[in-house]
Amino acid sequence: MKWKGAAGAALQSNSRLHEGSERLYSCLSVLAGHVPAAPAWGLGPLDEASNILEDRSSMTEPAPIHDRLASRVRGLRAALGLSLDELAARSGVSRSMISLIERGQSSPTAVVLERLAVGLNVSLASLFEPQAPRADPVSRRAEQLEWRDPASGYLRRNVSPPGAGSPIQLVEVLFPAGARVTYETGPRQPRVWQQVWMLEGRIDLTLGTQRHRLDAGDCLAMELDQPLSYHNPTRRPARYAVVLCSDAGVRR
Repeated sequence: MKWKGAAGAALQSNSRLHEGSERLYSCLSVLAGHVPAAPAWGLGPLDEASNILEDRSSMTEPAPIHDRLASRVRGLRAALGLSLDELAARSGVSRSMISLIERGQSSPTAVVLERLAVGLNVSLASLFEPQAPRADPVSRRAEQLEWRDPASGYLRRNVSPPGAGSPIQLVEVLFPAGARVTYETGPRQPRVWQQVWMLEGRIDLTLGTQRHRLDAGDCLAMELDQPLSYHNPTRRPARYAVVLCSDAGVRR
């Protein structure tokens, strides 16, 4: 019986040692950057997830991006002389969500930001520009802001120089396999035209009720005046460029 007790104690000690080693390995893996891989795209109805507009308040992006969005939304709202309630009515985004965004305390989805952009009379790309950009005709790669949509996982990069004084905006998008994003906005003032140029992969783009399949090299021109949906039905990421132009002239 004494032998069994000693063996049991040894087994219990080994178990604790093994558990402690696992915890140490887990900590070292996190410090080394070996974090668990994200779930594969296309496992659920991402179009529904992208429309859960105000349930994504976790801080998933670096603080400077949230700070820039906060400053930009506050500045554009002030320039239009709108209260929080007035912007909420124009955009369909709740007053509380706008307040969180303006304080840099929310990680809004692309769908929410698109609604805000429409309410502020600007393009979605404009929300990621600095409030007072320096006048520079060159946009360096290291300075081009990247932002990831917390709902769909798509990554967008503003390519155009924000202080160039041009009415044209160029954005590059990396769209995950199986992802979908649907913007439910309609006619805009001022009017905005857009072209989507496929660089890699495939995107199914639906404008209103008309669906377009875009493969690498294809380019689609449109006016942004109807609901717009992007869907990557393949198992590979897609990459495309978006070119925007407004009849308001030089963007703000």
